[in-house]
Amino acid sequence: MTRRTLVGTRPLASGVGAMVALLAFLQPAKADLNPAALVYKKPNQIAWKDEGGGLKTAVLRGDPTKPGTYIMLVKWAPHHMSRPHFHPNDRFITVLSGTWWVGTGNKYEPESTVAMPAGSFVTHFAKGVHYDGAKDEEATLQIVGEGPATMIPAEAK
Repeated sequence: MTRRTLVGTRPLASGVGAMVALLAFLQPAKADLNPAALVYKKPNQIAWKDEGGGLKTAVLRGDPTKPGTYIMLVKWAPHHMSRPHFHPNDRFITVLSGTWWVGTGNKYEPESTVAMPAGSFVTHFAKGVHYDGAKDEEATLQIVGEGPATMIPAEAK
């Protein structure tokens, strides 16, 4: 049995290294973005507020307590649901992660809720009585609406 060696492997390896270094050098430098063109927040820059009751919110645009358009994120902790209620204005919800559970009517029946997996889009119509939340896993939503974003209880006693 003869031992075979690869001829010229060292020059090839160092040539590849030089090529990678050259390509890295030729990459355009990261530019500062023009804040007049866009602004952004990375996930670690989003300020979350603990609302209690298994709910956290982060306002991305506008002010939900005042008239005008707002955009917010909502995180539902597992095993937390709202009671029947309605909002005075339409709300448009996209499920970003987890499964969000929704139900309608003024009788609280969490076992009758319907699963909305990540990617689902839901519209809460103005004055439509509903309840919602998370069951076995956290659910994160994006809500777009017109303020003020009040919640009016509507549970039948």
